[in-house]
Amino acid sequence: MKRLMLLGLCLIGGWIRAGTVPAVRDEPFFQDVSVKIRLHASVAGATWRKLLVDRDGVAWVLTDRGLARTFGEELAIDRSFRPLAALKPVDIALSPEGELFYLLADRWLSNGQSGKPKGHVPAGAFDRLAVGTDGVVWLSGPGGIARARVNEEGFTWVQQGLNAAGAALFPIDSAGAVSSAYWVRDGRVMTFPIPTVDPKLPASWSEVSTLARVKGQWVAGTSHGLATAEGVVDRLPGTNITCIVPVNGGRWVGTTQGAFFESDGSPSRWATPEAGPTAPAPKFRYYASKRWLADDHVIDLAVDRDGSAWMLSKTGLQKVEYRRWTLEDKAVWFQRKVRSRHIRYGLSAERHLSVSGDVATSEMVDTDNDGGWSCYWLASQAFRHAVTGDPEARAWAWETFGALERFQLMHSYTGFPARTIERAGFKYSDTDQWHPATDPDWEWKSHTSSDEIIAHFFAYAILWECAAKTPAEKERIRNVVVRIADHILEHNLYLIDTDGKPTLWGRWHPEYVNQFPPTVYDRRLNSGEFTAMMQFAYHVTGNQKYKAKALELFRTAGYLENIGMTVKHLTATPGALHQGIEMGDVWNHSDDELGFVTYWVLCRFAFDDTLRAKYLASVVDHWEAERSERYPFWNFVAGGCGMKQCAPAEAVWTLRGCPLDTIAWTVRNSVRNDLTRLPKNFRGQECVELLPPGERQYVRCNTQPFILDGGDDGHVEFAGDEYLMGYWMGRFIGAIGEGKR
Repeated sequence: MKRLMLLGLCLIGGWIRAGTVPAVRDEPFFQDVSVKIRLHASVAGATWRKLLVDRDGVAWVLTDRGLARTFGEELAIDRSFRPLAALKPVDIALSPEGELFYLLADRWLSNGQSGKPKGHVPAGAFDRLAVGTDGVVWLSGPGGIARARVNEEGFTWVQQGLNAAGAALFPIDSAGAVSSAYWVRDGRVMTFPIPTVDPKLPASWSEVSTLARVKGQWVAGTSHGLATAEGVVDRLPGTNITCIVPVNGGRWVGTTQGAFFESDGSPSRWATPEAGPTAPAPKFRYYASKRWLADDHVIDLAVDRDGSAWMLSKTGLQKVEYRRWTLEDKAVWFQRKVRSRHIRYGLSAERHLSVSGDVATSEMVDTDNDGGWSCYWLASQAFRHAVTGDPEARAWAWETFGALERFQLMHSYTGFPARTIERAGFKYSDTDQWHPATDPDWEWKSHTSSDEIIAHFFAYAILWECAAKTPAEKERIRNVVVRIADHILEHNLYLIDTDGKPTLWGRWHPEYVNQFPPTVYDRRLNSGEFTAMMQFAYHVTGNQKYKAKALELFRTAGYLENIGMTVKHLTATPGALHQGIEMGDVWNHSDDELGFVTYWVLCRFAFDDTLRAKYLASVVDHWEAERSERYPFWNFVAGGCGMKQCAPAEAVWTLRGCPLDTIAWTVRNSVRNDLTRLPKNFRGQECVELLPPGERQYVRCNTQPFILDGGDDGHVEFAGDEYLMGYWMGRFIGAIGEGKR
C-alpha cells in the first residue's frame, strides 16, 4: 500500500504525475554483453586458424602452436590428453552431435565414443577435415579427396591425384547410402562423389572464401559480398566475407571489418527489436570496434548451445553473450557500476584510462561539467526513490545534492556555483580557471556556464518533488535556489565571475537574449531558462519578486514569445556572433539537452495552467524535431511535461540497446556499405538510419547519434548515469512498467 501511495499521490498543484503516459511493459529482452577471453602465455602471439565450440561449450582454436581451448574465460594450449599434448593438429571439425575430431598428419581421430573413431591416412595427404551426419568423414588435401567412415579403419579415394590443398569441405546430409560433400577451391564450387561444378551455381565465383547452406540455398562469401545463384549482395556492414554461420532466425557473417547477424525477419535473440515508426528496424546487428572485438578482422565464428556468439579475430577470442534481462535488471547493474567506480566527492565522474581499455589504470578527474552531469545521477536516484521508496536511492540523491550545495559554500562569491572542485594541487582540466577555496586544502573552478545553472535547477526541482521529506531538507534546497536566483537578479540577469564580469554563457539579460534572430536557438533557450529558474524560486519561496521579474520580461522583452518560437526555423545564420564565436553555424546539440532540462522545470512548475499549455506546445515542437534520435531523455521529459503520446517504445528501444561497456572506444561506421549517406547539412546528420546504441560511439545526449565515426581509443569511461535517468524517469511518469520476468 505504501508503494501504491508513492506512485499515485505525488502532486504539484493537483497535477498527478503517474498514469499520464501509456506504459510500455518492461518485458525481458536479450542484453548483449562482451566477454573478452584472456590469452594464456602459451598462445600469446600465436596465429589463429579456426574456431569451433563443442557441445559442452568449450571453444577450440586451431593455432600454429597447436590446439588451444578455453578454460573458463582463458584460452590456452590444450594438454588435457597426454598422448595428444605434443601433437599439432592440421585441422579440426565437429560431428553433427558436437564431438571434436582431429586431423593429424597421418590420421584422424576423436576422443568421443570412448576414443573409438579413428583412421590412418598417408602422411601429408590431407589438410582439411569434415564430418557428416551419416557418419561419413571427408578429407581433402594435396593427395585429393577421400571419404572414410566413423568407427571404421581405412578410407576410400573419391578422387586421387587431385591437388585439393586448402580446399574447404562442406558435408551434406544424406538420406541414402552415399553421402555428398561440396568443396570450394580457386573460386569453384564442386560436388562429390561426382566431381563436377554444381549446376545450380555460377561456374566461377571469384575469391570464394566460405560456403553455407541457408534455408536450402547456397550462399558463398566473397571479397565483395555474399554471393547466391541470383547474384552478389553487397549492401552489408562488411563485404570482405570470411565466414558464414546459419542459425535459426538468420545468419552470422564474419568479415575483415567486424561481424554481423543478418535477420531473416523471424524472432530470435540476436535480431534488433523494432524501434518504432520513425525509422525502419535495422536488418543487421553489427559487432565491431574494441567494445566487442580485439580487432575487426574476424577469422571465424561459432554459436554455442546457449546462443552466445564466439568470434575469433586476428589478435583475440571474444564471446558475445545474450543475457535475459529486464530494463530494471539493467538499472541495478548500472547503479552498482556507478557506485563502485564513478563517485568522486558525491559527484558522478568520468574515469580516464592511461592504458586503452584497462580500467585498472584509470583515475577519476575533474571536468568542466561535473555538476551538470552529476545532476543526472541525482535525478535518477530521486526518481527511483519516488517510484520504489528505496531509502538507499534517497541517500544517494542527497549525497550528490551535498556536493552541489558545497559548490556554493566553499568560497565567498554568494550565489555563484563552482563548475567543479578538487583537493588543492590536483586540478586536471583548464587549470587557469581555478581558485583557492576557503578551506586551504581545496580549490574550486569558476567560469560557470548557464549549462550548469539550469542543470542544477533541474536536479533541485526533481529532488524537491521526489525525495525532500522534511522541513530541513526543503530548506536546504530553498537556500541553494535563492542564492543563485538572487545573484542573477542582483547582477542585472548575469552570472558574475570572480573578475567582476559576466561569465561567457551565464547571461539572461534581454541585451544578450534578444540580439539573436529566431533562427538561433539561444534566444528561445535562455528565455526559457530564466523563466524556469524564476518559477521554481517562486514555487519554493512564495516570494513574488521572482514571479514579477519573469512576468516583466514577458511584457517588456518578449520572453514568452521567445519560448514559443519554433525550432523548425533554426537554420544557418552567418554573422550571429557572441564574443567572436559563431552561434548560428551548426545545430548545437548541447542546446537540445539544455532545452529539455529546462522544459521539465518550466512545465512542472508553471505559474498557471495557461502558461503550462503554452510551454507544452513548445516542448512538443522541439520533441518532434528530435524524435528521430530516440533519446529517452527527450521522450520522457516530454511525457513529464504533459505530452501523452511521447513514444515510450522508441525510448525503450534505446534503453535496451545501450551497451554495458561505456568506454569511449573508437568506432568507424563510415566503412559500412549498408547505410544511406546524407550530404553535409545544418544538423550534422551523416546517415539516414539510426544505428543501435551498441554500434555507434558512446556519447552523452548532448551529441546527436547520427554521426558515423568517433571515440577516444578507449581512454575515457563514462558512468552510464544517463541510462539510469532515462529509465527511472520513464518509471516515474508511468511510461515504463515494473520489470517482470
